[in-house]
Amino acid sequence: MKPAQRWACAVLCSFAVGMAQARTPVFELEIRDHLFIPEEIVIPANTKVKLVVINHDVTPEEFESYELNREKVILGGSKANIFIGPLAPGVYPFFGEFNPRTAQGRVVVE
Repeated sequence: MKPAQRWACAVLCSFAVGMAQARTPVFELEIRDHLFIPEEIVIPANTKVKLVVINHDVTPEEFESYELNREKVILGGSKANIFIGPLAPGVYPFFGEFNPRTAQGRVVVE
């Protein structure tokens, strides 16, 4: 492959990856006072989505869900991206590992 062809291929591949990422729906979830806000997120069925989890507390919290097979520590004052799906319709609970009695939520897939 000639250098110009390699360059064109790299540009097209980068563009394709960017387009695929641009189509991924994004949902925000906040951690505030050891609570997930909103407590319920509704997402489309059979679609990969990105959760942006923003921790406004000074202490870390862990987003954990057995049903979603996800576990991620979000340090205080920071944010994390968590990709989930595609999922079948249903309700998928999640909780904060460090504050399980207060940090509770669910993803509803419709």
